[in-house]
Amino acid sequence: MKKKIFATTLVALTTSSLWAVNDEQKTDTDSLAGFRFKDIYTIKTTSVKDQNKSGTCWCFSGTSFIEDEIMRQGGDSLDLSEMFTVRKCYEEKGDRYVRMYGSANFSPGGAVTDVAHVWRKYGVVPEEAYPGLNYGEKKHVHGELHGVLQGVVNAVAKKSDKKITTAWKPAFNGVLDAYLGVVPETFTYNGKTYTPRSFAESLPFNPDDYVVLTSFSHHPFYESFVLEIPDNWTWDRYMNVPLDELKAVVDNAIANGYPVLWAADISEKGFKWKEGVALMPKIKDEADMEGTELARWVKLSDKDKEDEAYKFNGPTTEIVVTQESRQADFDSQLTTDDHGMEIIGIAEDQNGNRFYKVKNSWDDNQVYDGFIYVSEPYFLAKTMSLLVHKDAVPKDIATKISK
Repeated sequence: MKKKIFATTLVALTTSSLWAVNDEQKTDTDSLAGFRFKDIYTIKTTSVKDQNKSGTCWCFSGTSFIEDEIMRQGGDSLDLSEMFTVRKCYEEKGDRYVRMYGSANFSPGGAVTDVAHVWRKYGVVPEEAYPGLNYGEKKHVHGELHGVLQGVVNAVAKKSDKKITTAWKPAFNGVLDAYLGVVPETFTYNGKTYTPRSFAESLPFNPDDYVVLTSFSHHPFYESFVLEIPDNWTWDRYMNVPLDELKAVVDNAIANGYPVLWAADISEKGFKWKEGVALMPKIKDEADMEGTELARWVKLSDKDKEDEAYKFNGPTTEIVVTQESRQADFDSQLTTDDHGMEIIGIAEDQNGNRFYKVKNSWDDNQVYDGFIYVSEPYFLAKTMSLLVHKDAVPKDIATKISK
């Protein structure tokens, strides 16, 4: 989650092709779970992709975010290579793991800053130049790839011969070449020849124009800190803001046509992917029940009561999330950093409850064709971090974080 902190000016985006606000642009959708959603704002986005059996959600969401930012700034709709970025991160993770005597994080996962990190340092290539499928599969399957890479770095870090030889990096990169393919030094795209760096420079995306935000009270607000999660392997610093301001940034961004890259915990039972909704339902209070309902309820175990709360089939009462409750879940590790997605809209259900429309990378064979509606309480409770263009930050908040 990348560092740059900026003084900023709010830019109001008026291009109707990027977001929908007029009545004729709003859409109603029916969920299999009994919800009816009306999209209030929807940002133009590229097609839903499929990370399949790879732990690379961070890269798929980050790449989608950049593709959408390129379109927002007047560029073409592109399909950029996720596996180029994945490979470059593996190269750096392997080097760091060995230099740290095997004590650093070496996993397929990543953070919201990783795609911008690779863009800045190595560039980018289109999907057609580096699909990363060099091992007999039509979709990404990385279990064997990661296992082989893990074996290499473990063997090197062990130092069986008392020192590390010069052969391990060529061996490590040979594995990446075998599975993902050799990275092209140059490639041709739309009749022009590029390197990864020159291709990145040709596109309207500057990684230094983005700010990464989080909200936790174990560090001071309006200061940056290294977020203590394993996938922050680059030890990037995150700007810390109060929870209400974190939400205000997202609301302002979406209303003005800026997508938001979002890292969150989706391990909750209320994250129902196939049904297309994510909620934080409130367990019933005995004070609100009477008669046979109360008599039945008191006989249930705590687990059964919790299970019943998650059997919602439409709008339901959700928990009230505070800065304190959010922090408690992070401290106890009930909230963990396990998935990256992209927020591309704001919606309401039939009762007027507000939701964020979120683009996932689990293919489009789902009720909303690869999108899920996430309630405000779920966002407030389970957001780990987000990345957004600096101009999407409201001016009063931007002034505080730029000091």
